[in-house]
Amino acid sequence: MGVVAWLKSLFILQLLIGFVFVVSGLILNFTQLCTCVLWPINKQLYRKINTRLAYSLWSQLVMLLEWWSGTECTLYTDQATVDKFGKEHVIIILNHNYEIDFLCGWTMCERYGILGSSKVLAKHELLKVPLIGWTWYFLEIVFCTRKWEEDRETVFSGLNRLRDYPEYMWFLLYCEGTRFTEKKHQISMQVAESKGLPKLKYHLLPRTKGFTTTLQCLKGTVKAVYDVTLNFKDKQNPTLLGIVNGKKYKADLSIRRFPVEEIPDDEKECAAWLHKLYQEKDALQEHYEKEGCFPGPTIKPKRRIWTLLNFLCWATLLLSPLINFAWDVVVSGSPLLIIGFMIFLIVASVAVRRLIGVTEVKKTGSSYGNMEAKKEN
Repeated sequence: MGVVAWLKSLFILQLLIGFVFVVSGLILNFTQLCTCVLWPINKQLYRKINTRLAYSLWSQLVMLLEWWSGTECTLYTDQATVDKFGKEHVIIILNHNYEIDFLCGWTMCERYGILGSSKVLAKHELLKVPLIGWTWYFLEIVFCTRKWEEDRETVFSGLNRLRDYPEYMWFLLYCEGTRFTEKKHQISMQVAESKGLPKLKYHLLPRTKGFTTTLQCLKGTVKAVYDVTLNFKDKQNPTLLGIVNGKKYKADLSIRRFPVEEIPDDEKECAAWLHKLYQEKDALQEHYEKEGCFPGPTIKPKRRIWTLLNFLCWATLLLSPLINFAWDVVVSGSPLLIIGFMIFLIVASVAVRRLIGVTEVKKTGSSYGNMEAKKEN
């Protein structure tokens, strides 16, 4: 292990990074709360300010991926498609197989200048997650319980509210509804067989309602749908904890652009279009499994310095007083102060670990395939 790799593995450094993220996030959330007074006066100004506040938080996670772990992202697409990145409202359809798939999406958003205005159709449980859920709330993220009768009014009103969004946005949809696991895949393919739909090898059966509703509500605003299929070199199984430990991954993303005009307006035909799209995504993953890459030309967008500068600014602002305080505690010799500071460090480490746990496959709760849950639905 090299010196740099050893330093990245040190728990104290990881804890300091987590401290900067959490404290800066709380400051940014409070600032977002203060901007709420602008909503009835100037809604678009409120949105522009919150887009930049969100960027200051999300870019710290992107910094971990790009600068701390050095993870590489390669796009498999044509230049004509890349030339439109960050210049139009779009819907993103991404496979949900990995713990850091959202982070790979965010790094692409950052490199094309739309990280702060990125959107997602998120499960309602995430609204309760400190920093992440709170920031999303101020960004007008659409939350759903995945029970359509309960979600209908909330989803329609949330999506319609975004029609006049002033910044170009990428609206992310995980059409599979939950992260891929072997157990969920078996259940999903049983459903596919019962409905007479072609079976998928690398994906769950897509849930069409979210896609058709989003497209219907945002038609006239979004110009295209980007189909993004993600995989990693050498059969890597990346985790956020691995990123924090400085482990480098190599991500490949196949991106295809579909103009909205080419997608059927009729709900049933639109659903059929989505099922066909997932069959094509499955074929792309099969190609990757055999060849170790996606078909087509490759483009490697360069990482930008702004994520690193943003983190260094927050680190300078927040770590200086923390280090001074820690030194004062040590030289004071007071057992009470030292014990109190140690308790603070333990609580901080647990808090950071719990935030990381939100992304872990084994801890992402889902009622997918739960027959009791189906009965309740």
